Amino acid sequence: MQTSQIEIVPFGPDHLEAAVVLSRQAGWPHRTEDWQLALALSDGMVAVEDGKVVGTVLVTPYKRDCATINMVIVDETMRGRGLGRRLMDAALLTAGDRPLRLVATTAGLPLYQKLGFHETGTVLQHQGLAGEIAAPAEPEAATDADLAGIAELDRLAFGADREGLLSYLAGIGEFALIRRDSGISGFACLRPFGRGEVIGPVVAADLGQARKLIEHFIARRPGRFLRVDTTAETGLSPWLADQGLAHVGGGITMKKPLVRNTADPTATTFALASQAFG
Repeated sequence: MQTSQIEIVPFGPDHLEAAVVLSRQAGWPHRTEDWQLALALSDGMVAVEDGKVVGTVLVTPYKRDCATINMVIVDETMRGRGLGRRLMDAALLTAGDRPLRLVATTAGLPLYQKLGFHETGTVLQHQGLAGEIAAPAEPEAATDADLAGIAELDRLAFGADREGLLSYLAGIGEFALIRRDSGISGFACLRPFGRGEVIGPVVAADLGQARKLIEHFIARRPGRFLRVDTTAETGLSPWLADQGLAHVGGGITMKKPLVRNTADPTATTFALASQAFG
């Protein structure tokens, strides 16, 4: 059966159960709640054949600054028939003229390159049972009053306004932060995801500060399943492995078009927006 007989329709709540099945088929750990988070912040499309969902894609806009393309999945029985391209064409139309970001698998890389995406780095995924460590003294729990400051620091570090995402994460998880000179100089979030919990995003002034923020949550979760995504450039990977969070895979960060770097040089993003939904 040809992909021309497959309909691309808006992703609605009634497609969630089928989306969970597809992500599990792909080996991803997403729960229904994780899909609900992604869909609440995104415009999504599904490919449907004879009433069955055989593909998904989400576009998450961060106001007019940029958008991320997430959860690009094609049923394994439908691969090689151009369905991934059709889903991406729908995503590009939805995103409009926003700069785009995504995290690619090796299999998806050729398609994204054909669509004008350029490689920008490598994501390293770490996960496992957290070891027992002492809690660092400096990080403190964030309050609702801190959310605006967290969002501003995140905007400077990431180069896009993710206030909506951060507000949602504050409702399902918790933030820790480090204050310097009466301001917020770094933060981290802990939230439920997949098999356990994920620490991220993390924004910090330097590597040492990033470690303290991550240690803050590891110390509170000994023996619990945790995940942290970082990039090769941060240098966090060996240290995370020492904490019991093994390197288990990752992806390739990409942008379309190449976006002028608007990040504050004093801030470093240690967990990526395009990994916000796993």
